[in-house]
Amino acid sequence: MSESAIISKIRKFAFNNSEKDDIHGFLHVERVYKSCIDIGIRLGANILVLKISALLHDIGRIKEKENSHNTNHAEISAQMTLNFLKSNNFKISQENIDNIIHCIKAHSFSNKTNPKTIEAKILSDADKLDAIGSIGLYRTIGYTVKNNGGIDQVIEHLENKIMKLKDQMYLDISKKIAKDRQQIVLDFYNKIRNEK
Repeated sequence: MSESAIISKIRKFAFNNSEKDDIHGFLHVERVYKSCIDIGIRLGANILVLKISALLHDIGRIKEKENSHNTNHAEISAQMTLNFLKSNNFKISQENIDNIIHCIKAHSFSNKTNPKTIEAKILSDADKLDAIGSIGLYRTIGYTVKNNGGIDQVIEHLENKIMKLKDQMYLDISKKIAKDRQQIVLDFYNKIRNEK
C-alpha cells in the first residue's frame, strides 16, 4: 500500500473517531496536521510519523468522556492507534510505530509525558499553537459556552491555561509563532476585562 493510500485510510479512521465540534473535532486535527508538516519540513523531521500521529492524536476524546476511570485521551488515543495500525498491516517500521505512539502520548500537557523525539515535540507544540491566536480564542469561547460558562469562565480559562501556552513550547520555531499569536490573545484579554 502506498503512503498516500495509508494516509487516506488513516484520515478516514481519524475523521470517524473525531468529536463533531469545532473545539477538538476534525478541523482542529487538520490544522494540527498542517502545522506539524510545516514545522517538520523546516526541521527535517520524519513526515510520515508526523502525519500519522497528528491525524490520530485526538481519536480517544470520545472514549475519554465515556470512560469512568479518568484515563487521559492521549493514552486512549495511543492505544486505539496501536490497535488500528496493527490490524491494518500498513508495513510501517516498528521504530516509526513506537515514535507515533510516543508522539500521541506526549502531545497532551496534562498526560505528564515529556516528548523525547523531534516529532513528539512538534506535535505537542502544534497542538498548543492551535489554542493560541484567533482560532484559539474562538475555541476557548466555544469550549466555555459548550460547558455552560460565561465571560468570567472565558477570562479564567485564558489566565489559567491559554496565556501560559507560549512558555510551554519546546521548539524555537514554535516559540516564534506562539509569540505572534499571543499578542492577539493579550489584546482580547485586556479588552474583555475592561468592557465586562
